[in-house]
Amino acid sequence: MPLSPPRRHRRPHPLLSVSVLLCALLGLTTPAAASEGPSTSAEVARLYEEASAATARYEEGRRAAGLQRARIRRLDRLLADERHDVAVLHGDLGRMARAQYRSGGGLPYTAQLLLADSPDDLMRGKQALLQADLAVNSAVAKTRRAAARLAVAKRRADRAKRSLDRRNVRLARLKRGIEAKLESARWTLQGEADRSVTAGKCRGAVRMEQPATRPTRAWVTPVETYELSAGFDSAGERWAHRHTGQDFAVGIGTPVRAVGAGRVESVSCGGGFGIEIVVRHKGGYFTQYAHLAAVGVDQGDRVRPGQWIGQTGTTGNSTGPHLHFETRLTPYLGSGVDPRAWLAERGVRI
Repeated sequence: MPLSPPRRHRRPHPLLSVSVLLCALLGLTTPAAASEGPSTSAEVARLYEEASAATARYEEGRRAAGLQRARIRRLDRLLADERHDVAVLHGDLGRMARAQYRSGGGLPYTAQLLLADSPDDLMRGKQALLQADLAVNSAVAKTRRAAARLAVAKRRADRAKRSLDRRNVRLARLKRGIEAKLESARWTLQGEADRSVTAGKCRGAVRMEQPATRPTRAWVTPVETYELSAGFDSAGERWAHRHTGQDFAVGIGTPVRAVGAGRVESVSCGGGFGIEIVVRHKGGYFTQYAHLAAVGVDQGDRVRPGQWIGQTGTTGNSTGPHLHFETRLTPYLGSGVDPRAWLAERGVRI
């Protein structure tokens, strides 16, 4: 039987690290210790459901912090420009004062008029100099006021940034604690799945609360956030012939979605694929979801696009957490077609 490929060690997916952090912001709680039995599956599913909403809030806050830093940089530039303008205007005033002193030689204005060769020219020059002096003084005053306003805005922005920095420190502390608890729950779930596979007895469906937002399209990807690994028809040491599906690299407990409407053809938990679900769709096609840690449907159930039908794991012949996904012409191994091309024909690109 074709088996899934060896899995390189991967760092936790960003969804797993970012989303669990904000569970705490929504007032979520995690169990003190992961419990034995189907409740572990439901708890992991609940955490993923709440984490998806929390992730949106976290990303919004992260964007706000980025905008605040950009605003501070802009204020710094504007403030530097205004202060430069003030310095230039002060220089202009100094040059005007020196020119006025040189032209008058320090004599009173009346004496300058009496001694001037052309009193009219002197008066016009003095008038122009006075107007220029008033204009520069006005510009200096306006520039100073602008610089003062910018300095106030900069101080406020700096305070807001410091507040964001303190908040981020608290979030990082919460993140570390929540991630440790969630990681423990994931591997407890995987342990329960491994025992089921070893015993050859499926534990039965754990009915998970569905995501609040349903897909509006008729076809979706089998997992929402992922990295692609082994593809269809690729070669590998662990497969008897060629790889029969598309692998999605995700963490244990990630919700698995029905890619389209259909009816559950079978649920099984033995063999090289470990815990697996096969769904029949209109047109005579079938989809398979393998190496699961838990299932949320039973044979004969109807499913809709995007419905959570299970959770990923690493059961069966698998060396790391991932979802093995196939599209088939029959319910059975050996009738597979390229999943990427099949989904692309239905408007889904992976």
